[in-house]
Amino acid sequence: MEKKMYRGYLFDLDGTVYKGGQVIPEAVDFIGECLANNIPYQYVTNNSALTPYELAQRLCGMGIEAVPEDFFTSSMAAAGWIQEREGKNEHNNFEAVTVLAIGENGLHTALNQAGVNLVDKAPADYVVIGIDRQFTYEKMKQAALAIRGGAVFISTNSDRAVPSEEGLLPGNGALTASIATATGTDPIFVGKPETAIIQLALDRLKLTASDVLLIGDNLETDIAAGHKSGVDTLLVFGGFSSREDVEKSAIKPTYTAETLKGWQR
Repeated sequence: MEKKMYRGYLFDLDGTVYKGGQVIPEAVDFIGECLANNIPYQYVTNNSALTPYELAQRLCGMGIEAVPEDFFTSSMAAAGWIQEREGKNEHNNFEAVTVLAIGENGLHTALNQAGVNLVDKAPADYVVIGIDRQFTYEKMKQAALAIRGGAVFISTNSDRAVPSEEGLLPGNGALTASIATATGTDPIFVGKPETAIIQLALDRLKLTASDVLLIGDNLETDIAAGHKSGVDTLLVFGGFSSREDVEKSAIKPTYTAETLKGWQR
């Protein structure tokens, strides 16, 4: 397919810009060219563990210029989903809304900024789960009790695995599945491939879906999010999805590339 000229970009992070603690050099060069040519972009990530500030610091440490305003995370999407739902209630008292959060700093920070009341035991109005590398049976038990007691079950994303320098590691979708199995309740997912997080990023760029290319490594989340949102997509290999996955999948990226090196804009 002939490559179209785009006015802006949406980048995934894990598997696209870096793998674990290792930066992907071609991504550094590509983003540097965007900066040099004043081409706007946003990072749209299912990473729920880190805050936008922490993500910006991480990229800066890898040699990529970044500020917190460059990021939309699945934790921010979860907090926004609760705010929107509760904002429709008559009293609109966020401090009275109890949320049992399983996750790391990015998730707890986003929920704190939303003004809700975080708890660590059932009962609760909501259970929100993001990646948690200190996940325990006790956390799963409290989440299950809260959900069986009527809590709304939200997951930041359905990623089954995340790329790292060690290989593919268990993702938040694996943790979410354990709670879904324990409760017989399917979660509400708010990160990619859902469209809300993409629309928020487009709004910040002040661009329409047809103006932008979404670049990611995962057919199930990145490319599917582009399909749902009407955004063209570029799948880069070496992260989660392979060429064999593309051949088997009903979801097809607009473009594919081994790396971002020499990818024409």
